[in-house]
Amino acid sequence: MRMLVAALAMALSFAAEAGVKIEQWHAPSGAKVVFVETHVLPILDVEVDFSAGSAYDPPGKAGLAGLTQGLLDGGAGGLDEEAISTRLVDLGAIMGGSTEADRAGVTLRTLSYPEQRTAALDLLRRVLAKPTFPEAVVTRELARSIAAVQEADTRPDAIAAKRFAAAIYPDHPYGVSATVESMRRIDRDDLVAFHRDHYSARRAVVSIIGDVTRAEAEAIAQSLTDDLPAGTPEGPLPPVTLPATQVVKVPHPASQSHILIGLPGVRRGDPDYFPLLVGNYTLGGGGFVSRLVKEVREKRGYAYSVYSYFAPRKLEGPFEIGLQTKRDQAAAALKVADDTLAGFVKSGPTPAELAAAKKNLVDGFGLRIDSNAKLLGYLSTIGFFNLPLTYLDDFPAKVNAVTATQVREAFARRVKPENLVTVEVAAD
Repeated sequence: MRMLVAALAMALSFAAEAGVKIEQWHAPSGAKVVFVETHVLPILDVEVDFSAGSAYDPPGKAGLAGLTQGLLDGGAGGLDEEAISTRLVDLGAIMGGSTEADRAGVTLRTLSYPEQRTAALDLLRRVLAKPTFPEAVVTRELARSIAAVQEADTRPDAIAAKRFAAAIYPDHPYGVSATVESMRRIDRDDLVAFHRDHYSARRAVVSIIGDVTRAEAEAIAQSLTDDLPAGTPEGPLPPVTLPATQVVKVPHPASQSHILIGLPGVRRGDPDYFPLLVGNYTLGGGGFVSRLVKEVREKRGYAYSVYSYFAPRKLEGPFEIGLQTKRDQAAAALKVADDTLAGFVKSGPTPAELAAAKKNLVDGFGLRIDSNAKLLGYLSTIGFFNLPLTYLDDFPAKVNAVTATQVREAFARRVKPENLVTVEVAAD
């Protein structure tokens, strides 16, 4: 046991300090592959992502992308959902997945010993290429999804998130959320068609990290993608149009108001990303040392939690400030948040704030890549969004190179008052 712990510690230290060698190629199937080879532990992690996120939901059927991804393992390649689950347990493997705005995918963690690895990868191949979407499973999961949407529509936080997305992305797929009505329009044929059209090799990015060689990784990637549907060509998403400034007030009986402020911010790979990342640490991303926490919580006690973040996507992802406060002090809390944002956009960070932000982001980066699972997340992001293969190695230098002037200029370009949207749920 002590030897295993020591080996794991060595692996984490290597990943955090010695850099990560990322290789990239295209499989004969057309899928992009990104790969990190490491033999410290007998583990293999794989993620296969597709341009099949919620932004690709057909009109009137929001929720289809998430339901399709969630039902891939509901039955596949001659196995029902129970058989798939049982085999994973027997192999000691873990399969998961997620759906975002731009992408949907499946992850697999398995032992790298040939017998277990081969069997686990066979399950993943079936789930990706041959889902059967059994009618009974579809009916059950649709009912569960509709119930979940109905429940979410009673919660002020979920209502705020939906209204905020719709307000900052008017007439754009990023602003559309699943509703009871849209989910009720979905049937099994829609799932089959969505999988057929979007789960193709040319829309796929295969991320592999672990105890296999380059040659083995090439064979794995080809095996996982050579039997996928032909699919349809991936068309571009419509451009994001910045909204006009507005305040949306939504009635709700909650005792606390939920407030969101923001607009579309920045896309993946944009040169403004690092100045915005560093600046946002001071504004609202640095917890108790951030200005929003100091002004809204510590000085005035208006909120227990207040935050801000940029979430880049294939197109401009949201910049968001969020807080919850008592209804009778919502107006005062909102004014403080607005004033804090305006002051930061105008003046940027102080020299001390800039130095502290850089130190935290750089010193904490090793903890964000200290396991294969965490590295897999970065690997898939690098591959899917076409980021440089040196992204992880470049991160500290990119952060340290940011100047206060660059922060001010980036915020001035990306956070304009005339485009800021405010959503208040349970507002008086």
